[in-house]
Amino acid sequence: MAQKRAEMIVETRNKLIKAAREAFATKGYADSSMDDLTAAAGLTRGALYHHFGGKQGLLQAVIEQIDGEMMERLSVIINEATNTWDGFIDESIAYIKMALEPEIQRIVLLDGPAVLGDPSQWPGQSACMRSTQRSVQKLIDEGRIERVDAEATAYLIMGGLRGASSWIAHADDPHSASERAIEGFVRLASGLLHK
Repeated sequence: MAQKRAEMIVETRNKLIKAAREAFATKGYADSSMDDLTAAAGLTRGALYHHFGGKQGLLQAVIEQIDGEMMERLSVIINEATNTWDGFIDESIAYIKMALEPEIQRIVLLDGPAVLGDPSQWPGQSACMRSTQRSVQKLIDEGRIERVDAEATAYLIMGGLRGASSWIAHADDPHSASERAIEGFVRLASGLLHK
């Protein structure tokens, strides 16, 4: 009985997240009504309030899901790299390029900060920060980059990547902005290399 109830809770949450993700990606957060979201999920407004506290909580859950997927994709890139430096650069470039994806651009980069505030405070960003800090520390330990404060450097890198991603999302020509951001990032990161 308890297991069946737990499965129903997960199913309800997943239905709401799926409906919201589709609506937020196509219409945007502001133009997605709670009635439309719950109707698309085949549920009531009460279910939305019960599980997420409202539309803002649902947006947070959608962003957490997308952040998790982004982290999985970035982890694959790191794991497939031939060395730590290439993994660090490739992961960062992939993060910048994700700003071109319509769903990420609309939900995570445009609507998310407008509704939820500073992205550096989101739970998913903490995982990203830890991953960047681990990469920086590993590069220091390998003697590949100069000895720097790994935590401070990770915050600078992630702040730069988030800022560039936001710029790309708001740019008149996102593809050009992305190419310029990648070139700038690689030049800046190369300054860390051990001389």
